[in-house]
Amino acid sequence: MNKIIFATSNAGKLKEIREILKDLNVEILSMKEAGIDVDIVENGKTFEENALIKARAIRDLTGCLVLADDSGLEVDALNKEPGIYSARYMGEDTSYEVKNANIIERLSGLSGEERSARFVCVIAAVFLDGSEETCRGTIEGQIAYAPAGENGFGYDPIFYVPEYDCTTAQLAPEQKNEISHRGKALKAMKEVIRQRIVDL
Repeated sequence: MNKIIFATSNAGKLKEIREILKDLNVEILSMKEAGIDVDIVENGKTFEENALIKARAIRDLTGCLVLADDSGLEVDALNKEPGIYSARYMGEDTSYEVKNANIIERLSGLSGEERSARFVCVIAAVFLDGSEETCRGTIEGQIAYAPAGENGFGYDPIFYVPEYDCTTAQLAPEQKNEISHRGKALKAMKEVIRQRIVDL
């Protein structure tokens, strides 16, 4: 087994994934690189369900070991919105500048802990024998008062991490991978893969 297909077409996400999994000594292909073009209906009610839906669909098409993630932002004051709908929040084609501005506006008048939020990431794996595993990672923080930072993507510019006194879009990539929800979930999954597939 010398390749893993990661069920994503998000270039920013794939860059992070490759960096974190690079010492597995295995080729990591996006769906596009693997020649897969399918629309997968993510109709699960949790991050775990959606990640597994994606991984199963691509595993059934390819027979390869497939990883998939479902991740999102939970804002406590907004009843944990946008949650599992983070990518589709306010419409699939709405830019993150607009989404981020909307969230900041909805929290106007709130400060400090009242702006508490977290990023959640679940990585699902469907192995060659059809068995499945999921790993969850989270990072706690707050919604910033204004977007800041050029690194990262999506909601990173408005996710403020108090202990670093900056948003996740202001962290260096290595730092972000160390503490991020995706970094934590991927590292946990990396150990699962190592245990399952000894030659990695």
